[in-house]
Amino acid sequence: MRIRVRAPATTANLGPGFDCVAAALDLWNEVEVTDGADGLSVETTLRPDPGHLAVQAFARLAPLNGLSFSFTDRIPRERGLGSSAATIALGLVAGAIVAGHGSDPEELLALGVDLEGHPDNLAAALAGGVCLTWDGKIARIADELPAHPIALIPAERVATAGARADLPEHVAHVDAAHTAGRATLLGAALASGSAELFAAAADDRLHEPYRAARAPLLTAVREELPKGALAATLSGSGPTVIVWAHQNAVDACAAELSSRFEEAEVLPLAVAATGAGAC
Repeated sequence: MRIRVRAPATTANLGPGFDCVAAALDLWNEVEVTDGADGLSVETTLRPDPGHLAVQAFARLAPLNGLSFSFTDRIPRERGLGSSAATIALGLVAGAIVAGHGSDPEELLALGVDLEGHPDNLAAALAGGVCLTWDGKIARIADELPAHPIALIPAERVATAGARADLPEHVAHVDAAHTAGRATLLGAALASGSAELFAAAADDRLHEPYRAARAPLLTAVREELPKGALAATLSGSGPTVIVWAHQNAVDACAAELSSRFEEAEVLPLAVAATGAGAC
């Protein structure tokens, strides 16, 4: 037996959509699961590490006996691009294939959400496109966004737990109301494909101001958006920043970002039309 599965990176929140909105991105991690049936010696291939998130997720659907796992990682870790969610999605989908289990995204989300801790990234990694998630449900509401994402990825890492700890237990009513309004604009932008509404929505006061110290690129980019850019949002808990550009301005925006932020990786991306699956 030999199966190969891939799962996409994700960017969560999209500004005011805290813990409920995420988009899959066309950047993929992969796993190859093999046994000895193809003439391979399991003893000489990579044995499963029971502490690996993908292996833990796989074991919830299928036994590990006699299997080996080989991973290809392209998503930067601890940068806010959903590397852990992609890893868990790899294990869930691979386990479902081996077990002959269905791969319904909501069912797999329920099996793996405790490994991830937050459902938004995992939902998008499993379903692809742009997703809303709440109470264990997933609504894939769009195949694309009204702006094109350019990831500005610093060398520094930020652990999700640390970024989560930066958030206050309470926020002012005015900030909560402001963010609720922008979240409504975000939903309307995603449903209608309006670039104008999408740009107006990218003004969060619930989490981004408290994470800005760990993600200094966000303030730097917002102080002077590249020409042709609509907005900038923190990707997940950061420190990666997503600069959202008009389609005809992606190359120019990427070039300007590369010139201004020489120590960061600039990576133009696209929304992934599919979620985790066999490849």
